[in-house]
Amino acid sequence: MAPEGRGRTHHLKPRIPLGFFFLEHDMQITEQQLLQALPNARRRAGVFVSAINRATARFNITSPVRLAAFLAQVGHESGELTRLVENLNYSAQALANTWPARFAEDPQARVKTPNGLAIRLQRQPEAIANAVYGGRMGNGQAVSGDGWRYRGRGLIHLTGKANHEAASADLGVDLVAHPELLEQPEHAAMAAAWFWASRGLNELADQGDFEGITRRINGGLTGLAERRVLWERAKGALS
Repeated sequence: MAPEGRGRTHHLKPRIPLGFFFLEHDMQITEQQLLQALPNARRRAGVFVSAINRATARFNITSPVRLAAFLAQVGHESGELTRLVENLNYSAQALANTWPARFAEDPQARVKTPNGLAIRLQRQPEAIANAVYGGRMGNGQAVSGDGWRYRGRGLIHLTGKANHEAASADLGVDLVAHPELLEQPEHAAMAAAWFWASRGLNELADQGDFEGITRRINGGLTGLAERRVLWERAKGALS
């Protein structure tokens, strides 16, 4: 993900339209529904379902439209609950494709050719993290090691020291000193729900703006097709 902005948003309880009427609706998911939405989670669904329900309740992600969009996005970011730490083990070609401005000989070319830096850094996850995240998102420069320390973790891959600081302040958990806590289901889910609410994604979900949600999480539309598949599954599971 490519986080942007910070802060916490407080929301009123959502109202779900039924014809011309509105009913208050607080929804929690079952393990079976979570497996329907994210079938590759397998046993991880049982591990995560309670944590997800607590997190979504706290941040008002409790209507079917909000919950379906949330599950689709965190499902994509986390490999359907199986990857809680960002994988930065990129080949030179993957570096050029993902960050062409940094790692491609010609960033505008249709077929990207890795530059010398991409070739030197390939398959070195720590060096890659420090190169691409250093000096951004509240991180110190590459030599500080912050890029690696605050690489993406949790269900939504919270990234960057600034996001860890903001989440820590709101959640009452020291994710700056202990970012590894985001690898635990409770904190992984809670930080994802915090990020979701703080970026106004409940409102975008209410509007059906799935592309807008993807942009705020990813910074672009990477993986949009796969996210949409998960979205349709989640909507079906919650219907």
